[in-house]
Amino acid sequence: MDFRSLFDIKNLKKLDDIDPRHYRIAIISLVSLIILMGLSGLIAFSLTLHGQEQTLVPNVVDMELSAALIRLQEKELYPRVSLRFSSNPETRGKILEQDPSAGAIVKAGRRISLVISRGAAQDKVGDYVGQTLDEVKIHLQTVFGSTRQLITVREPPVYVYDKNPAGTILEQSPAPNVDLTGPTQLDFVVSRGPEQAKVKVPDLVGLPLQDATLQIEKSGIAFQFTMRAPEGRERPGTIVAQLPSPGTLEDPLAPVSIVYAVTPKTEGVVTGLFTQALPEYPYPLKTVLYAEPPSGARIPLITVDHPGRQFTMPYAVPEGSVLVLQVLNKVVARVEAGR
Repeated sequence: MDFRSLFDIKNLKKLDDIDPRHYRIAIISLVSLIILMGLSGLIAFSLTLHGQEQTLVPNVVDMELSAALIRLQEKELYPRVSLRFSSNPETRGKILEQDPSAGAIVKAGRRISLVISRGAAQDKVGDYVGQTLDEVKIHLQTVFGSTRQLITVREPPVYVYDKNPAGTILEQSPAPNVDLTGPTQLDFVVSRGPEQAKVKVPDLVGLPLQDATLQIEKSGIAFQFTMRAPEGRERPGTIVAQLPSPGTLEDPLAPVSIVYAVTPKTEGVVTGLFTQALPEYPYPLKTVLYAEPPSGARIPLITVDHPGRQFTMPYAVPEGSVLVLQVLNKVVARVEAGR
């Protein structure tokens, strides 16, 4: 047997001589030490959490960023910064919002969310001459979004006849490149388009409503309908009076007054006078009135270029129909016939 084997045997004999109670004491001591270390860590962690001071969140809204940071630092608070355009160019670099709000009690070391103004998205008046009024309105809405707009358009603008296409901006005030120092209202002079030639008033008296409608569409006159019961030898369902008289030359924006004699009630048919108030348009816009019966296809009643203000049109449609008025393919009125 070599020396290493003798050494191992001696060590084994020594281990056999150790009292088993010593093992238990060592194991218990080791477990106790681990538990003690764990408890110490928990206590230290708890003391760290509960040991942070509570502090009052200061009000930093409307302050410059540098001043706001100093105020927060004094309270041992830290910023979380985001940027946003403002409707007021004078707010550039200032705090617009904070969260938590001023007066809240929080632990020291808390992060405070700050919204900082980047100033106005547009700081000068643009040059809008030559653009269309609709284009400018869409542009301003895009620039300022849903916030209070820094630049607005005065309504209604001044409309004049001009060789430029209808809706083109001819003049503006304030002038382009003027600095924006606050909310600004733009005054525009807008083209109505070339002055239209006068139109000849057709002879509508005695015509059934459908035939009178075709004459109105072909002639391009503006119109204003009224209804009454037929008198004397007047035929129900026809035009019984008009003003001005046939053959008169009229401005296409001036409405011709037309009187329609109502028809007797018919089962399954609803009659009435459709009336809808519209804005006054600077030039006639494509306007369509049609009926949607409970079953079947749409029934077109009239398609004209209308100058706005008051739109009136007699109708005789199936019961349950819905009358729909469109201007430039946009629905502006939808009502049940007879209501």
